[in-house]
Amino acid sequence: MSIRVKFFASIAERTGCKECAVEYREGMTVQDVWQTAAGANAPRQVLMAINMEYCEGGQGVADGDEVAFFPPVTGG
Repeated sequence: MSIRVKFFASIAERTGCKECAVEYREGMTVQDVWQTAAGANAPRQVLMAINMEYCEGGQGVADGDEVAFFPPVTGG
């Protein structure tokens, strides 16, 4: 049972990896996934997604989900 984790752009540089897997635990949230994969709390400005849909850090995850973390997108 695992969660696939992806880090993009400067977030990948910050964590030192682009992709990893973490062991799924009952009741796990996106914030828990970040803590398990990166060893700290996610910064406020990090965008999060479960299975390619934006979410908040408190959103629950399920076994087999893909969780992605990336910096905010700016444009002009």
